[in-house]
Amino acid sequence: MNKKNAGWIIGIGFVAVVAFILASVATYRIGFPLDDAWIHQTYARNLAQHGEFAFLPGVPSAGSTSPLWTVLLVPGQWLGSAGIYLWAYFLGFVSLAILGIVGEKLFLSMVHPDKNAESLTMDGKLPSVGLLLVSEWHLVWAAASGMETVLYSMVILLVLFLAWQNRAPAFWLGMLIGVTIWIRPDGITLLGPVGMMLFFQFNSWAKRAKALGLLVCGMIIPLAGYLVFNYSLSGHFWPSTFYAKQAEYAALWKTGFLSRFFQLASLPLVGVGVLLLPGFLYQFLNIVRQRNWKLAAMMLWWVGYTGIYAYRLPVSYQHGRYLIPAMPVFFLLGLSGTIAFFEALRLKGRWKRRVEFGAKAVAILVTLAFLVSGARAYATDVAIIESEMVNTARWLHENTAEEELLAVHDIGAIGYFSQRTIIDLAGLASPEVIPFIRDEVELATYMDSRGVAYLVTFPDWYHDLPQGKSIVYQTDGVFSLAAGGTNMAVYRWNDEK
Repeated sequence: MNKKNAGWIIGIGFVAVVAFILASVATYRIGFPLDDAWIHQTYARNLAQHGEFAFLPGVPSAGSTSPLWTVLLVPGQWLGSAGIYLWAYFLGFVSLAILGIVGEKLFLSMVHPDKNAESLTMDGKLPSVGLLLVSEWHLVWAAASGMETVLYSMVILLVLFLAWQNRAPAFWLGMLIGVTIWIRPDGITLLGPVGMMLFFQFNSWAKRAKALGLLVCGMIIPLAGYLVFNYSLSGHFWPSTFYAKQAEYAALWKTGFLSRFFQLASLPLVGVGVLLLPGFLYQFLNIVRQRNWKLAAMMLWWVGYTGIYAYRLPVSYQHGRYLIPAMPVFFLLGLSGTIAFFEALRLKGRWKRRVEFGAKAVAILVTLAFLVSGARAYATDVAIIESEMVNTARWLHENTAEEELLAVHDIGAIGYFSQRTIIDLAGLASPEVIPFIRDEVELATYMDSRGVAYLVTFPDWYHDLPQGKSIVYQTDGVFSLAAGGTNMAVYRWNDEK
Protein backbone atom coordinates (compact mmCIF):
# COMPACT_ATOMS: atom_id res chain seq x y z
CA MET A 1 0.00 0.00 0.00
CA ASN A 2 1.38 3.41 -0.93
CA LYS A 3 1.60 6.34 1.48
CA LYS A 4 -1.28 8.18 -0.17
CA ASN A 5 -3.72 5.33 0.41
CA ALA A 6 -2.52 4.87 3.99
CA GLY A 7 -2.97 8.61 4.46
CA TRP A 8 -6.58 8.38 3.30
CA ILE A 9 -7.31 5.64 5.83
CA ILE A 10 -5.59 7.52 8.67
CA GLY A 11 -7.32 10.79 7.77
CA ILE A 12 -10.84 9.39 7.51
CA GLY A 13 -10.34 7.39 10.70
CA PHE A 14 -9.21 10.53 12.52
CA VAL A 15 -12.19 12.55 11.29
CA ALA A 16 -14.62 9.80 12.32
CA VAL A 17 -13.22 9.44 15.85
CA VAL A 18 -13.09 13.22 16.39
CA ALA A 19 -16.67 13.54 15.12
CA PHE A 20 -17.88 11.04 17.71
CA ILE A 21 -16.03 12.84 20.50
CA LEU A 22 -17.39 16.24 19.43
CA ALA A 23 -20.90 14.77 19.32
CA SER A 24 -20.54 13.76 22.98
CA VAL A 25 -19.27 17.23 23.93
CA ALA A 26 -22.19 18.87 22.12
CA THR A 27 -24.68 16.55 23.82
CA TYR A 28 -23.39 16.77 27.41
CA ARG A 29 -19.61 16.64 27.94
CA ILE A 30 -16.51 14.64 27.16
CA GLY A 31 -16.24 11.14 28.57
CA PHE A 32 -16.39 7.44 27.80
CA PRO A 33 -19.49 5.45 26.75
CA LEU A 34 -18.73 2.53 29.08
CA ASP A 35 -18.28 2.50 32.83
CA ASP A 36 -15.71 -0.27 32.36
CA ALA A 37 -13.34 2.26 30.78
CA TRP A 38 -12.98 3.81 34.23
CA ILE A 39 -12.03 0.42 35.67
CA HIS A 40 -9.02 0.40 33.35
CA GLN A 41 -8.25 4.01 34.28
CA THR A 42 -8.40 3.20 37.99
CA TYR A 43 -5.97 0.32 37.57
CA ALA A 44 -3.76 2.55 35.41
CA ARG A 45 -3.75 5.31 38.04
CA ASN A 46 -2.74 2.94 40.82
CA LEU A 47 -0.06 1.48 38.58
CA ALA A 48 1.24 4.97 37.77
CA GLN A 49 1.10 6.29 41.33
CA HIS A 50 1.84 3.23 43.46
CA GLY A 51 3.42 0.75 41.07
CA GLU A 52 0.79 -1.87 41.88
CA PHE A 53 -1.85 -3.64 39.82
CA ALA A 54 -4.86 -2.89 41.99
CA PHE A 55 -8.32 -1.36 41.82
CA LEU A 56 -8.17 -0.35 45.48
CA PRO A 57 -4.76 0.98 46.59
CA GLY A 58 -2.91 -1.66 48.58
CA VAL A 59 -5.25 -4.47 47.48
CA PRO A 60 -3.79 -6.20 44.37
CA SER A 61 -6.48 -7.77 42.20
CA ALA A 62 -7.06 -9.31 38.78
CA GLY A 63 -10.16 -7.28 37.90
CA SER A 64 -8.78 -5.98 34.60
CA THR A 65 -9.60 -8.20 31.63
CA SER A 66 -6.88 -6.47 29.63
CA PRO A 67 -3.64 -5.99 31.59
CA LEU A 68 -1.79 -4.80 28.49
CA TRP A 69 -4.38 -2.11 27.81
CA THR A 70 -4.13 -0.98 31.42
CA VAL A 71 -0.36 -0.59 31.05
CA LEU A 72 -0.79 1.34 27.80
CA LEU A 73 -3.11 3.79 29.58
CA VAL A 74 -0.51 4.72 32.21
CA PRO A 75 1.07 7.60 30.21
CA GLY A 76 -2.35 9.27 30.16
CA GLN A 77 -2.25 9.38 33.96
CA TRP A 78 1.04 11.25 33.80
CA LEU A 79 -0.46 13.84 31.43
CA GLY A 80 -3.11 15.07 33.87
CA SER A 81 -6.91 15.17 33.79
CA ALA A 82 -7.28 16.10 30.11
CA GLY A 83 -4.54 13.66 29.19
CA ILE A 84 -6.59 10.77 30.54
CA TYR A 85 -9.12 11.27 27.77
CA LEU A 86 -6.78 12.40 25.00
CA TRP A 87 -4.36 9.52 25.47
CA ALA A 88 -7.14 6.91 25.49
CA TYR A 89 -8.67 8.45 22.36
CA PHE A 90 -5.24 8.54 20.71
CA LEU A 91 -4.64 4.85 21.39
CA GLY A 92 -8.07 4.03 20.00
CA PHE A 93 -7.51 6.12 16.88
CA VAL A 94 -4.09 4.60 16.18
CA SER A 95 -5.51 1.11 16.62
CA LEU A 96 -8.39 1.94 14.27
CA ALA A 97 -6.06 3.35 11.62
CA ILE A 98 -3.78 0.31 11.70
CA LEU A 99 -6.85 -1.92 11.61
CA GLY A 100 -7.95 -0.18 8.41
CA ILE A 101 -4.54 -0.53 6.78
CA VAL A 102 -4.11 -4.18 7.75
CA GLY A 103 -7.72 -4.90 6.82
CA GLU A 104 -7.16 -3.47 3.33
CA LYS A 105 -4.08 -5.66 2.86
CA LEU A 106 -5.83 -8.76 4.15
CA PHE A 107 -8.81 -8.14 1.88
CA LEU A 108 -6.55 -7.86 -1.17
CA SER A 109 -4.90 -11.11 -0.11
CA MET A 110 -8.31 -12.75 0.04
CA VAL A 111 -9.41 -11.63 -3.43
CA HIS A 112 -5.96 -12.09 -5.01
CA PRO A 113 -4.63 -15.23 -3.29
CA ASP A 114 -2.03 -15.76 -6.01
CA LYS A 115 -0.15 -12.55 -5.18
CA ASN A 116 2.33 -11.85 -2.39
CA ALA A 117 2.06 -8.96 0.03
CA GLU A 118 4.48 -6.69 -1.81
CA SER A 119 2.42 -6.82 -5.02
CA LEU A 120 -0.88 -6.09 -3.29
CA THR A 121 -1.81 -2.53 -4.18
CA MET A 122 -4.71 -0.43 -5.32
CA ASP A 123 -2.65 2.29 -7.00
CA GLY A 124 -4.88 4.83 -8.67
CA LYS A 125 -7.86 3.83 -6.55
CA LEU A 126 -8.96 4.69 -3.05
CA PRO A 127 -8.44 1.94 -0.44
CA SER A 128 -12.19 1.38 -0.23
CA VAL A 129 -12.11 -1.52 2.23
CA GLY A 130 -9.77 0.26 4.63
CA LEU A 131 -11.95 3.36 4.44
CA LEU A 132 -15.06 1.31 5.13
CA LEU A 133 -13.47 -0.26 8.20
CA VAL A 134 -12.37 3.05 9.75
CA SER A 135 -15.81 4.56 9.17
CA GLU A 136 -17.91 1.57 10.27
CA TRP A 137 -19.80 2.92 13.25
CA HIS A 138 -19.25 0.00 15.65
CA LEU A 139 -15.50 0.28 15.20
CA VAL A 140 -15.44 4.08 15.54
CA TRP A 141 -17.59 3.82 18.68
CA ALA A 142 -15.13 1.30 20.10
CA ALA A 143 -12.12 3.44 19.13
CA ALA A 144 -13.49 6.33 21.20
CA SER A 145 -14.66 4.11 24.07
CA GLY A 146 -11.48 4.11 26.16
CA MET A 147 -11.50 0.31 25.95
CA GLU A 148 -9.14 -2.24 24.41
CA THR A 149 -11.72 -3.39 21.84
CA VAL A 150 -10.22 -1.91 18.66
CA LEU A 151 -6.65 -2.73 19.70
CA TYR A 152 -7.75 -6.34 20.08
CA SER A 153 -9.60 -6.28 16.76
CA MET A 154 -6.56 -4.81 15.02
CA VAL A 155 -4.25 -7.51 16.38
CA ILE A 156 -6.74 -10.19 15.27
CA LEU A 157 -6.51 -8.94 11.68
CA LEU A 158 -2.72 -8.62 11.94
CA VAL A 159 -2.37 -12.23 13.10
CA LEU A 160 -4.65 -13.48 10.32
CA PHE A 161 -2.82 -11.41 7.69
CA LEU A 162 0.61 -12.66 8.75
CA ALA A 163 -0.65 -16.24 8.78
CA TRP A 164 -2.34 -15.83 5.38
CA GLN A 165 0.78 -14.40 3.77
CA ASN A 166 3.16 -16.85 5.49
CA ARG A 167 5.14 -13.80 6.53
CA ALA A 168 6.05 -14.85 10.06
CA PRO A 169 7.62 -18.05 11.40
CA ALA A 170 5.20 -20.27 13.30
CA PHE A 171 6.98 -19.63 16.61
CA TRP A 172 6.59 -15.85 16.32
CA LEU A 173 2.97 -16.20 15.26
CA GLY A 174 2.45 -18.16 18.46
CA MET A 175 4.19 -15.43 20.44
CA LEU A 176 1.88 -12.81 18.92
CA ILE A 177 -1.18 -14.90 19.78
CA GLY A 178 0.15 -15.17 23.34
CA VAL A 179 0.55 -11.39 23.53
CA THR A 180 -3.01 -11.04 22.24
CA ILE A 181 -4.19 -12.94 25.32
CA TRP A 182 -2.82 -10.07 27.43
CA ILE A 183 -5.24 -7.81 25.53
CA ARG A 184 -8.18 -10.18 25.94
CA PRO A 185 -8.09 -13.81 27.10
CA ASP A 186 -10.34 -14.90 24.22
CA GLY A 187 -7.40 -14.11 21.95
CA ILE A 188 -6.36 -17.71 22.56
CA THR A 189 -9.03 -18.68 20.00
CA LEU A 190 -6.70 -17.41 17.24
CA LEU A 191 -4.73 -20.60 17.73
CA GLY A 192 -7.48 -22.34 15.72
CA PRO A 193 -7.42 -20.42 12.41
CA VAL A 194 -3.66 -19.90 12.46
CA GLY A 195 -3.08 -23.58 13.19
CA MET A 196 -5.44 -24.53 10.36
CA MET A 197 -3.62 -22.25 7.90
CA LEU A 198 -0.26 -23.68 8.91
CA PHE A 199 -1.54 -27.24 8.66
CA PHE A 200 -2.68 -26.85 5.05
CA GLN A 201 0.40 -24.85 4.11
CA PHE A 202 2.48 -28.04 4.11
CA ASN A 203 1.99 -31.40 2.43
CA SER A 204 4.37 -33.26 4.72
CA TRP A 205 3.06 -34.47 8.07
CA ALA A 206 6.48 -33.88 9.60
CA LYS A 207 6.47 -30.25 8.50
CA ARG A 208 2.91 -29.83 9.72
CA ALA A 209 3.79 -31.24 13.13
CA LYS A 210 6.86 -29.01 13.37
CA ALA A 211 4.94 -25.86 12.44
CA LEU A 212 2.10 -26.57 14.85
CA GLY A 213 4.55 -27.45 17.61
CA LEU A 214 6.44 -24.19 17.14
CA LEU A 215 3.14 -22.29 17.09
CA VAL A 216 2.06 -23.75 20.42
CA CYS A 217 5.51 -23.31 21.98
CA GLY A 218 5.56 -19.67 20.96
CA MET A 219 2.14 -19.06 22.48
CA ILE A 220 2.93 -20.87 25.74
CA ILE A 221 5.59 -18.35 26.78
CA PRO A 222 3.35 -15.23 27.06
CA LEU A 223 0.37 -17.40 28.06
CA ALA A 224 2.29 -18.82 31.02
CA GLY A 225 3.26 -15.31 32.06
CA TYR A 226 -0.39 -14.25 31.85
CA LEU A 227 -1.59 -17.17 33.97
CA VAL A 228 1.11 -16.62 36.59
CA PHE A 229 0.31 -12.89 36.64
CA ASN A 230 -3.38 -13.50 37.40
CA TYR A 231 -2.66 -16.25 39.91
CA SER A 232 -0.26 -14.03 41.84
CA LEU A 233 -2.96 -11.37 42.14
CA SER A 234 -6.08 -13.41 42.85
CA GLY A 235 -5.23 -17.08 43.29
CA HIS A 236 -6.94 -17.86 39.97
CA PHE A 237 -5.39 -18.33 36.55
CA TRP A 238 -7.92 -16.15 34.73
CA PRO A 239 -9.07 -12.59 35.56
CA SER A 240 -11.96 -12.28 37.98
CA THR A 241 -14.08 -10.78 35.19
CA PHE A 242 -13.89 -14.17 33.46
CA TYR A 243 -15.86 -15.72 36.32
CA ALA A 244 -17.96 -12.71 37.40
CA LYS A 245 -19.58 -11.95 34.04
CA GLN A 246 -20.58 -15.58 33.49
CA ALA A 247 -22.08 -15.82 36.96
CA GLU A 248 -24.02 -12.57 36.61
CA TYR A 249 -25.62 -13.53 33.29
CA ALA A 250 -26.05 -17.25 33.90
CA ALA A 251 -29.84 -16.83 33.72
CA LEU A 252 -29.52 -16.13 29.98
CA TRP A 253 -28.37 -19.72 29.43
CA LYS A 254 -31.99 -20.81 29.80
CA THR A 255 -32.66 -19.53 26.28
CA GLY A 256 -31.96 -22.04 23.52
CA PHE A 257 -28.41 -22.01 22.19
CA LEU A 258 -29.40 -21.44 18.56
CA SER A 259 -31.53 -18.47 19.56
CA ARG A 260 -28.61 -17.01 21.49
CA PHE A 261 -26.21 -17.69 18.63
CA PHE A 262 -28.28 -16.03 15.92
CA GLN A 263 -28.98 -13.06 18.17
CA LEU A 264 -25.23 -12.46 18.51
CA ALA A 265 -24.49 -13.34 14.88
CA SER A 266 -26.92 -10.64 13.75
CA LEU A 267 -25.02 -7.85 15.52
CA PRO A 268 -22.73 -7.00 12.55
CA LEU A 269 -25.85 -6.53 10.43
CA VAL A 270 -26.75 -3.30 12.24
CA GLY A 271 -25.09 -1.09 9.66
CA VAL A 272 -23.32 -1.70 6.38
CA GLY A 273 -22.92 -5.35 7.41
CA VAL A 274 -26.49 -6.05 6.33
CA LEU A 275 -25.42 -5.36 2.73
CA LEU A 276 -22.57 -7.83 3.11
CA LEU A 277 -24.66 -10.76 4.37
CA PRO A 278 -25.35 -12.14 0.85
CA GLY A 279 -21.63 -11.95 0.10
CA PHE A 280 -20.84 -13.71 3.36
CA LEU A 281 -23.22 -16.54 2.49
CA TYR A 282 -21.85 -16.73 -1.06
CA GLN A 283 -18.34 -16.93 0.37
CA PHE A 284 -19.47 -19.90 2.45
CA LEU A 285 -20.58 -21.67 -0.73
CA ASN A 286 -17.25 -20.79 -2.36
CA ILE A 287 -15.36 -22.32 0.54
CA VAL A 288 -17.32 -25.55 0.24
CA ARG A 289 -16.84 -25.72 -3.53
CA GLN A 290 -13.21 -24.62 -3.75
CA ARG A 291 -11.91 -25.93 -0.43
CA ASN A 292 -10.12 -22.68 0.26
CA TRP A 293 -8.70 -23.57 3.67
CA LYS A 294 -7.54 -20.06 4.54
CA LEU A 295 -11.00 -18.62 3.99
CA ALA A 296 -12.45 -21.61 5.82
CA ALA A 297 -10.16 -20.92 8.78
CA MET A 298 -11.38 -17.32 9.01
CA MET A 299 -15.04 -18.25 8.69
CA LEU A 300 -14.79 -21.08 11.21
CA TRP A 301 -13.08 -18.71 13.64
CA TRP A 302 -15.87 -16.13 13.32
CA VAL A 303 -18.57 -18.77 13.76
CA GLY A 304 -16.71 -20.37 16.66
CA TYR A 305 -15.99 -17.06 18.37
CA THR A 306 -19.65 -16.10 18.15
CA GLY A 307 -20.61 -19.56 19.38
CA ILE A 308 -18.37 -19.33 22.44
CA TYR A 309 -20.06 -16.11 23.52
CA ALA A 310 -23.49 -17.54 22.74
CA TYR A 311 -22.61 -20.47 24.99
CA ARG A 312 -21.03 -18.65 27.95
CA LEU A 313 -21.83 -14.91 27.74
CA PRO A 314 -24.81 -14.35 25.42
CA VAL A 315 -25.22 -10.60 25.92
CA SER A 316 -25.83 -8.14 23.10
CA TYR A 317 -26.06 -4.88 25.06
CA GLN A 318 -23.87 -1.83 24.41
CA HIS A 319 -24.02 -2.39 20.65
CA GLY A 320 -22.60 -5.89 20.94
CA ARG A 321 -19.36 -4.74 22.54
CA TYR A 322 -18.08 -8.29 23.13
CA LEU A 323 -18.56 -9.23 19.48
CA ILE A 324 -17.19 -6.01 17.97
CA PRO A 325 -13.62 -7.42 17.81
CA ALA A 326 -14.84 -10.15 15.43
CA MET A 327 -16.88 -7.86 13.19
CA PRO A 328 -14.01 -6.89 10.82
CA VAL A 329 -13.57 -10.57 9.96
CA PHE A 330 -17.26 -10.79 9.08
CA PHE A 331 -16.97 -7.62 6.98
CA LEU A 332 -13.94 -8.91 5.07
CA LEU A 333 -15.59 -12.25 4.38
CA GLY A 334 -18.74 -10.47 3.23
CA LEU A 335 -16.84 -8.02 1.04
CA SER A 336 -14.67 -10.68 -0.60
CA GLY A 337 -17.75 -12.84 -1.14
CA THR A 338 -19.56 -9.91 -2.76
CA ILE A 339 -16.64 -9.39 -5.14
CA ALA A 340 -16.64 -13.10 -5.99
CA PHE A 341 -20.40 -12.98 -6.64
CA PHE A 342 -20.13 -10.05 -9.05
CA GLU A 343 -17.25 -11.76 -10.85
CA ALA A 344 -19.40 -14.87 -11.23
CA LEU A 345 -22.09 -12.76 -12.94
CA ARG A 346 -19.56 -12.01 -15.72
CA LEU A 347 -20.99 -8.55 -16.29
CA LYS A 348 -19.29 -6.46 -18.95
CA GLY A 349 -19.25 -2.94 -20.26
CA ARG A 350 -22.03 -0.57 -19.25
CA TRP A 351 -23.85 -3.06 -17.02
CA LYS A 352 -20.70 -3.84 -15.08
CA ARG A 353 -20.00 -0.15 -14.48
CA ARG A 354 -23.61 0.51 -13.44
CA VAL A 355 -23.74 -2.39 -11.00
CA GLU A 356 -20.36 -1.51 -9.47
CA PHE A 357 -21.32 2.16 -9.13
CA GLY A 358 -24.70 1.31 -7.61
CA ALA A 359 -23.23 -1.14 -5.11
CA LYS A 360 -20.55 1.33 -4.00
CA ALA A 361 -23.04 4.20 -3.76
CA VAL A 362 -25.43 2.22 -1.57
CA ALA A 363 -22.56 1.03 0.66
CA ILE A 364 -21.29 4.59 1.09
CA LEU A 365 -24.74 5.99 1.88
CA VAL A 366 -25.51 3.24 4.40
CA THR A 367 -22.10 3.61 6.05
CA LEU A 368 -22.52 7.39 6.38
CA ALA A 369 -26.09 7.10 7.65
CA PHE A 370 -25.08 4.67 10.37
CA LEU A 371 -22.00 6.76 11.15
CA VAL A 372 -24.31 9.67 11.97
CA SER A 373 -26.68 7.52 14.04
CA GLY A 374 -23.66 5.86 15.67
CA ALA A 375 -22.31 9.26 16.71
CA ARG A 376 -25.67 10.04 18.32
CA ALA A 377 -25.66 6.69 20.12
CA TYR A 378 -22.09 7.30 21.31
CA ALA A 379 -22.99 10.77 22.57
CA THR A 380 -25.99 9.38 24.45
CA ASP A 381 -23.92 6.56 25.95
CA VAL A 382 -21.30 9.04 27.18
CA ALA A 383 -23.99 11.34 28.56
CA ILE A 384 -25.56 8.49 30.55
CA ILE A 385 -22.23 7.46 32.09
CA GLU A 386 -21.31 11.06 32.91
CA SER A 387 -24.70 12.18 34.25
CA GLU A 388 -25.26 9.01 36.27
CA MET A 389 -22.03 7.25 37.30
CA VAL A 390 -19.57 10.15 37.23
CA ASN A 391 -21.90 12.67 38.89
CA THR A 392 -22.74 10.14 41.60
CA ALA A 393 -19.06 9.43 42.14
CA ARG A 394 -18.27 13.12 42.56
CA TRP A 395 -21.11 13.47 45.09
CA LEU A 396 -19.76 10.51 47.06
CA HIS A 397 -16.28 12.04 47.09
CA GLU A 398 -17.63 15.30 48.51
CA ASN A 399 -20.28 13.97 50.91
CA THR A 400 -18.99 10.74 52.45
CA ALA A 401 -16.18 10.07 54.89
CA GLU A 402 -13.02 8.39 53.64
CA GLU A 403 -13.46 5.47 56.01
CA GLU A 404 -17.05 4.71 54.94
CA LEU A 405 -17.47 1.56 52.86
CA LEU A 406 -19.53 1.56 49.66
CA ALA A 407 -21.30 -1.40 48.04
CA VAL A 408 -21.49 -0.65 44.33
CA HIS A 409 -22.73 -2.23 41.14
CA ASP A 410 -20.72 -0.76 38.23
CA ILE A 411 -17.57 0.29 39.99
CA GLY A 412 -15.65 2.08 37.24
CA ALA A 413 -16.42 5.77 37.61
CA ILE A 414 -17.40 5.35 41.28
CA GLY A 415 -14.02 3.82 42.04
CA TYR A 416 -12.08 6.39 40.05
CA PHE A 417 -13.74 9.62 41.21
CA SER A 418 -15.07 8.80 44.71
CA GLN A 419 -11.72 7.43 45.91
CA ARG A 420 -13.53 5.38 48.54
CA THR A 421 -13.17 1.75 49.57
CA ILE A 422 -15.63 -0.33 47.56
CA ILE A 423 -17.28 -3.72 47.59
CA ASP A 424 -17.99 -4.65 43.99
CA LEU A 425 -21.41 -6.30 43.80
CA ALA A 426 -20.63 -7.42 40.23
CA GLY A 427 -17.62 -9.39 41.47
CA LEU A 428 -14.93 -7.87 39.25
CA ALA A 429 -12.88 -6.28 42.04
CA SER A 430 -14.50 -8.34 44.82
CA PRO A 431 -14.42 -11.94 43.53
CA GLU A 432 -15.54 -13.25 46.91
CA VAL A 433 -19.15 -12.29 46.03
CA ILE A 434 -19.24 -14.32 42.81
CA PRO A 435 -20.67 -17.50 44.44
CA PHE A 436 -23.76 -15.57 45.58
CA ILE A 437 -23.75 -12.76 43.03
CA ARG A 438 -27.49 -13.17 42.21
CA ASP A 439 -28.61 -14.02 45.76
CA GLU A 440 -29.72 -10.73 47.30
CA VAL A 441 -30.20 -12.24 50.76
CA GLU A 442 -26.62 -13.48 50.81
CA LEU A 443 -25.40 -10.17 49.42
CA ALA A 444 -27.20 -8.28 52.19
CA THR A 445 -25.72 -10.57 54.84
CA TYR A 446 -22.26 -10.08 53.40
CA MET A 447 -22.70 -6.30 53.27
CA ASP A 448 -23.79 -6.27 56.92
CA SER A 449 -20.78 -8.34 57.93
CA ARG A 450 -18.46 -5.91 56.15
CA GLY A 451 -20.04 -2.82 57.69
CA VAL A 452 -21.24 -1.20 54.48
CA ALA A 453 -22.34 2.41 54.88
CA TYR A 454 -23.93 3.05 51.47
CA LEU A 455 -25.44 1.04 48.63
CA VAL A 456 -24.90 2.64 45.21
CA THR A 457 -26.94 1.29 42.31
CA PHE A 458 -29.77 1.94 39.90
CA PRO A 459 -33.11 1.34 41.70
CA ASP A 460 -34.30 -1.26 39.19
CA TRP A 461 -31.16 -3.42 39.28
CA TYR A 462 -32.00 -5.09 42.57
CA HIS A 463 -35.43 -5.97 43.90
CA ASP A 464 -34.73 -6.58 47.59
CA LEU A 465 -31.52 -4.75 48.47
CA PRO A 466 -32.94 -1.20 48.28
CA GLN A 467 -36.14 -2.10 50.15
CA GLY A 468 -36.51 -0.06 53.34
CA LYS A 469 -33.35 1.92 52.68
CA SER A 470 -33.46 5.71 52.55
CA ILE A 471 -32.14 7.53 49.50
CA VAL A 472 -29.58 10.18 50.42
CA TYR A 473 -28.76 11.15 46.84
CA GLN A 474 -30.17 10.52 43.40
CA THR A 475 -29.09 12.03 40.11
CA ASP A 476 -31.38 14.19 38.03
CA GLY A 477 -29.93 13.05 34.71
CA VAL A 478 -32.33 13.11 31.78
CA PHE A 479 -30.41 10.83 29.42
CA SER A 480 -30.91 7.59 31.32
CA LEU A 481 -34.63 8.30 31.70
CA ALA A 482 -34.96 9.07 27.99
CA ALA A 483 -33.32 5.72 27.23
CA GLY A 484 -35.88 3.91 29.39
CA GLY A 485 -33.65 3.58 32.46
CA THR A 486 -33.65 5.08 35.94
CA ASN A 487 -31.46 7.50 37.90
CA MET A 488 -28.60 6.13 39.96
CA ALA A 489 -29.21 6.39 43.70
CA VAL A 490 -27.18 6.29 46.89
CA TYR A 491 -28.94 4.43 49.72
CA ARG A 492 -27.92 4.64 53.34
CA TRP A 493 -27.37 0.99 54.17
CA ASN A 494 -27.06 1.23 57.93
CA ASP A 495 -29.01 4.10 59.46
CA GLU A 496 -27.01 3.75 62.66
CA LYS A 497 -23.85 4.89 60.90
